[in-house]
Amino acid sequence: MVTMNNVLCPSDLSETSMVGVAYAEHLAQRFGGAVTLLHVMDRHERRDDGGALVKEELEEQRSSISKVAATAHVRPGEFMEGIAEESRNGHVLMVCATHGIRGLRQSLFGPDIIKLVRKVDIPSLVVHKNSPANNGFGTIVLPVAGHPDISRLLDAVCLLAGKFGSTVHIYQLERPGEKASPELERNKRLMMERLRTEGIAHQVVEEPSQGFSVGFSQPTIAYAQKSGAGCIAIMANASEEYRYIADAEKERLLTNEPGIPVLCAH
Repeated sequence: MVTMNNVLCPSDLSETSMVGVAYAEHLAQRFGGAVTLLHVMDRHERRDDGGALVKEELEEQRSSISKVAATAHVRPGEFMEGIAEESRNGHVLMVCATHGIRGLRQSLFGPDIIKLVRKVDIPSLVVHKNSPANNGFGTIVLPVAGHPDISRLLDAVCLLAGKFGSTVHIYQLERPGEKASPELERNKRLMMERLRTEGIAHQVVEEPSQGFSVGFSQPTIAYAQKSGAGCIAIMANASEEYRYIADAEKERLLTNEPGIPVLCAH
């Protein structure tokens, strides 16, 4: 049975996936919820023993969770479709570990991870092998986005910040000679108003760009490192303003080398 604050954690049974399991437990404990581990088993894994070994390995991961209730589910099919389908079953958040820009098939990496966070019906927290253990999420970096509707991202940020007592940094990169669009200014005001209404500590950071590149991922990652952020919160989908570069930039954020977790919604 799925609890109200259940955290979904897809696993490819790798060592890296255990980071996702640990984060899922950490969040579920703070949310007062439980964890659902999921492995989507392809036909190659079912060929010899009907998936008995896969089920055993997932059960081992489940048994590592001791602070909250946890269940383990194995389902056949294509991994992205299977995870997306499970995300519709009442979970509050998905936590998954990415292998970065390199990996095997069913490892969640590169373009696959951005496709996945756009496909699931719930917010996602993407973590890495080198993401910090015992993350207190003291600071959440929230870049200003130009999307028509940022309400689901703000819901996710408020959920995480409210449970961890985080301070949210509303981050805006200022480019030389470029005025922020009306959409960016509107959404910055919405961010400030929502966080104020929720009683969440926040500050506005307007950082001058150090160059003329239109990319936003590297300055955001650098600022998150400098501020000791527990995560970066972004819209999973591209806005019209930066659509021609947004997919590549979002992939760089999701697979960032420092291992800063990334909270996504759409």
